[in-house]
Amino acid sequence: MDAAPRRPSMADVAARAEVSYQTVSRVLNEPQVVRPATRERVMEAISALGYTRNRAARALKTTRSSLIGMLTDGSSLFGPAETTTAIESAARAAGYSVLLTTVGVHEDGEREIGSELLGSGADGILVVAAHEGMVPAVATAARSTPVVAVSAQAPKVDGVEVVGVEQQLGARMVVEHLARTGARSVVHLCGPQDWFDARARLDGFRRAGQELGLEASVIGPGDWNPRSGYELTNSLIAEGTLPDAIFAANDMMAIGVLHALHLRGLRVPEDVAVVGFDNTVGAEFLIPSLTTVSQPFAELGRLALERLLCLLEGRDVPVSTPRTLPPRLVARRSTHPERTH
Repeated sequence: MDAAPRRPSMADVAARAEVSYQTVSRVLNEPQVVRPATRERVMEAISALGYTRNRAARALKTTRSSLIGMLTDGSSLFGPAETTTAIESAARAAGYSVLLTTVGVHEDGEREIGSELLGSGADGILVVAAHEGMVPAVATAARSTPVVAVSAQAPKVDGVEVVGVEQQLGARMVVEHLARTGARSVVHLCGPQDWFDARARLDGFRRAGQELGLEASVIGPGDWNPRSGYELTNSLIAEGTLPDAIFAANDMMAIGVLHALHLRGLRVPEDVAVVGFDNTVGAEFLIPSLTTVSQPFAELGRLALERLLCLLEGRDVPVSTPRTLPPRLVARRSTHPERTH
């Protein structure tokens, strides 16, 4: 019987790259101190041999596991799902493995976290805290492990770093855009108010509407899904007075808005302008293409990881590193062009 294949070692990489064992170690741990040509040769050897780090051996030497835990509620909604993917990509690019744990939001959720993740030896934990139900998970994880929460609102937990996208600013961008197109009355179809994003977008909408002197009203809450946008729009139409524009809390609700208006023979944006939030995949292919707000999910993942690594390594966060990131308005055909004067 043939012997089982042997896992490549750092010594194998060193031999193939014709460098010392110590040089390979430096490439893996402090690549900036190695000359580019040498670093490239070592990386080519790593790729050719299929070398991967032995996490257990590294943990014995450094008391660090190179494992980062990530807690989510398992939501398939675009925002949380994109955030999870972005964090995982950033962690892997930095040489960390990711242990993803889905937390059920119920009474024994705390016990689940303790058994599934806190006992894993993860160096630190990133929590996608999109709503109030995740706050107990943040508190539990933070008792014994460095934690960074990705959230539109800071969970009231001591010692927890929080990063996020400026949701209020995104809502303000929408209202300002609509005002520049000539809209004077805007209705916001708000999202579920136990979600931090929905609260922040609602707050940003109200503040901007008041400051700009618009007729700004709110109906809802919806539940992030197209049907709630459809039903809320039908109730709005039934009242008999349509606004100049409808701002839905996310793109999925905006899809429901578009469908309800279409079935009533109302044109977008001629009769009613429509705006969503998230820049969901496919938003540009709707009829009409949807004006929305794009969130920098990839940058958010890198920012969350950078904050966590600063905690793990006991170093100060660079002054230039923000806590929040600005979103970007994407104007399409579901709103009128902005007026130039």
